[in-house]
Amino acid sequence: MTETAPHAPARIVRSERRYQSISGYAMALAALLLFGFGALVFVRHLAHPAVGVALVLAGAALVPGFYMLKPNEGIIFTLFGEYKGTDRSEGLRWTNPLLSGQKISLRARNLNTPPLKVNDKRGNPVEIGAAVVWRVHDTAQAVFEIDDYTKFVSIQAEAAIRHLATLYAYDSGEDLEGDETTLRAGLDVVADALKAELNQRFASAGVEVLDAKLTHLAYAPEIAQVMLRRQQATAIVSARHQIVAGAVGMVEAALKGLSERNLVTLDDERKAAMVSNLLVVLCSDNDAQPVINTGTLYT
Repeated sequence: MTETAPHAPARIVRSERRYQSISGYAMALAALLLFGFGALVFVRHLAHPAVGVALVLAGAALVPGFYMLKPNEGIIFTLFGEYKGTDRSEGLRWTNPLLSGQKISLRARNLNTPPLKVNDKRGNPVEIGAAVVWRVHDTAQAVFEIDDYTKFVSIQAEAAIRHLATLYAYDSGEDLEGDETTLRAGLDVVADALKAELNQRFASAGVEVLDAKLTHLAYAPEIAQVMLRRQQATAIVSARHQIVAGAVGMVEAALKGLSERNLVTLDDERKAAMVSNLLVVLCSDNDAQPVINTGTLYT
């Protein structure tokens, strides 16, 4: 008879809940009144000295409950280890002095990753870096679900960038389909994909991504020169293709104009010679040198 392993207890995921604190100004006035009445009892002998002591001690007991919060700042309260809530109220506030508080910034932060050397979709080594703007969205998850959320953000951002680079090729090539997105040409699409993946990875830490953009993109040094020559060759071929296409159109227009105006009658052989000469002149890298032909095509 086999024994079944006991089921692990369900993991409790804590989410932020609002903590309602008390205005610190009203409690400061109450503390001052307690101190004042306590001192008055001692000076004027209005009551037994024990009453004055009690009033002073009551005022002193209120002092540890005061705290201040700046804009975009929160404080997490726990009571003997139990999460009670998060206060985001600005200014001077007061709460139960027995509560333990931990302040946490809610401001936007920048993470600029150093250039990472990874392989793109086609296996070419590239260097890629990004700038990520993020902030804490859920304070309870950031503090209780993650040991160090700033380190968590840094590590997960690097992992997301490495994974993103494997999904896209650095640049277009013959082995890519039609309008497939590339890292160099599709920066907006790549940035949106990076932001979506980062939000997915940061969700468990209570962190949201406000913006994410690639800041560095280049081939790795060992293949940079080879890829540069490849890009130059591609550019030359593309330019030649446009030159030839334009030259053919110009030759066609010239032959059509001569034919419509009846300026000269050309047979097939003379048309072929004219087309050849025009294409040489139009497609040549150097200026054409005129040659005067004193003979005919048939001698």
